[in-house]
Amino acid sequence: MSLTHLAGLLADPTRAAFCTALLDGRAWTAGELARHARVAPSTASEQLSRLIAAGLLAEERQGRHRYVRLAGPEVATLIEDLASFPVPAESAGRSSPAPGSLREATRMSAEARARTCYDHLAGRLGVAVRDAALARGLVADEDGPALTGRGRSWLAELGAELPARAGRPGGRPVVRTCLDWTERRSHLGGAFGAVLFRTALDRSWVERIGTGRALRVTPDGERALRDLLGVTL
Repeated sequence: MSLTHLAGLLADPTRAAFCTALLDGRAWTAGELARHARVAPSTASEQLSRLIAAGLLAEERQGRHRYVRLAGPEVATLIEDLASFPVPAESAGRSSPAPGSLREATRMSAEARARTCYDHLAGRLGVAVRDAALARGLVADEDGPALTGRGRSWLAELGAELPARAGRPGGRPVVRTCLDWTERRSHLGGAFGAVLFRTALDRSWVERIGTGRALRVTPDGERALRDLLGVTL
């Protein structure tokens, strides 16, 4: 796909809204995305078809329902990196819009504290976890992010496993950093970041808030983060 084609696809506000919503890592129906972007179902269907044809989204059908999700973690990284790229207000033609309602402001505040970035932790929580992993020697960042021997032992003690193909040719990187669009600092992605998030979700250390990307850290999660990583929220 050419750069101009990609830029044209993501420049459309409706298509951009779809991709941003799908950063929660879940599959959405076309109707749910239409309501989220406040467009007609026919418009949503047309725009989703263009994103699927371009390979940015993957489609699944169950009965009469059509589900779509981001095609993979590399697409999520692209969307998050573009969202975090600092564009001066004078270049954008206007400053960033303020939240239009108390509900919107509450959602944005919750997402800034803790949220999903596709399948890993983001927001202040995600950045704090990265800082703790570096400080404890679980991850090294001298020649690019890498999981250390101590990090692998820590994962084993946690009872978590990396996917078999992680780090192999054609497989997902074990660790990668992802620039956080609210914190303007990096959080952890890759297979390691995904395993941490899945473990936190399965053990109820974090809970989803509603249908968006925001997460809430539970009391059990606060204790686990403090005991395992020294993270105090």
